[in-house]
Amino acid sequence: MPTCPPFDSASVLVVGDVMLDRFWSGGADRVSPEAPVPVVRVHDNACRAGGAGNVAVNIAALGGKATLSGLCGDDEAAGLLRSVVEAAGVTWAVCPSAPETIVKLRVMSRNQQLLRMDFESSMAPYADDLFSAFVRAQLDAIDTIIFSDYAKGTLAQVQTLIQEAKSQGKKVLIDPKGNDLERYRGATLLTPNLAEFEAVVGPCETETEMIERGTALLDDLMLEALLITRSERGMTLLQRGHAPLHLPAKAREVFDVTGAGDTVIAVLAASLSAGETLENSTRLANVAAGLVVGKLGTAAVSRDELVAGLAADVLSPFSPKNRVVSEKTLLHEVAAAKASGEKLIMTNGCFDILHRGHIDYLSRARALGHRLIVAVNDDASVAALKGPSRPINTLEARAELLAALRCVDWVVPFSGETPADLITAVAPDVLVKGGDYRPEDIAGADSVLANGGQVEVLSFVEGFSTTALIEALQR
Repeated sequence: MPTCPPFDSASVLVVGDVMLDRFWSGGADRVSPEAPVPVVRVHDNACRAGGAGNVAVNIAALGGKATLSGLCGDDEAAGLLRSVVEAAGVTWAVCPSAPETIVKLRVMSRNQQLLRMDFESSMAPYADDLFSAFVRAQLDAIDTIIFSDYAKGTLAQVQTLIQEAKSQGKKVLIDPKGNDLERYRGATLLTPNLAEFEAVVGPCETETEMIERGTALLDDLMLEALLITRSERGMTLLQRGHAPLHLPAKAREVFDVTGAGDTVIAVLAASLSAGETLENSTRLANVAAGLVVGKLGTAAVSRDELVAGLAADVLSPFSPKNRVVSEKTLLHEVAAAKASGEKLIMTNGCFDILHRGHIDYLSRARALGHRLIVAVNDDASVAALKGPSRPINTLEARAELLAALRCVDWVVPFSGETPADLITAVAPDVLVKGGDYRPEDIAGADSVLANGGQVEVLSFVEGFSTTALIEALQR
């Protein structure tokens, strides 16, 4: 798990649909005599930055430099919105060309939303003003740009904006809206949620299908990467030349998902601008998303909160120090993972001398879901299978090496000829075996299939095997 980068070195321009989020709160102790609706006695009136403004506020909360650009009216709502974002440390570069500022008014009682009223008109007729007068003037001072699209018309000319930013070597991250992703062609990264992604590529029945269609979308739209946010199933990062990265959801308690996508793209952009890799930036964004859904309404995650969230994650049961487990402990962890909606993959083997073929195979297995369980033969069962001269490495050594791999979540020893009983107890979603097996001949396959799971056979990397390594050493 990465540490927080120096966010104070990040400089990000956020362009998109800006809006004022208003919250009227109070008690609702009676029903109106005029209609069957609750009467809310309003005693609190709060304003927050919504849409692209919330993205910018999230960047500022981390300690990064954020500039906000979009369209608004010359009205009271614009004044309130500006005061909110500037109080958060965001630079205001919003163009007042529109007839009115977009406002979303939520009526709340006891932390529950009773009603939302939207005051808005299309910003599309004024999109040219935004590009010529505001965005172009901001590009020199930043290295990363976010386009936050809420389908209100501000980004009607988004392709022109992308071309301009890319021509200057800027990283372009986009939180898209709608099923016309073609308009975002050439961006560095898109962050659709699963529903938005499937609206474009069609329903995906399996992880493999999602990965295949997402990879095809990378090529079709000339993207460098695609981050699919999947609610309780976490997120999946696809990028050219890399294996898929699946991250499980980190939320301890989901209170309100409003603005979670804003937090994800804000942390991604701030981390990339501060010099982090895309993989580590995604891991940070995943932890931040788990924190922000525990808050009410549009909210931000501070750097201190993210540091604390990272520390809690490192100390979780999934820490590498705790990855070698007994069967009893494994079953307890498996139950918790399944309750969180995580997809479990399981494989088994001797793994006597760990080599490149094993790494490739285990990485591809892990890409099929969220957690990879490796059942490893104990020393006696290896000797029974391979002969009295094996294993070369003891069970303890083999288990520790496997547990050190990033793609492995749990390592569990087993005795006996096969791990069929262990596989039945775990009931993984996917059972994987490497080589030229037929699925029906794999130990435990019958129980996995009976539970509605999958059985996958993955090919090995040619030229790598433990037997070949031992023979080479002997020669």
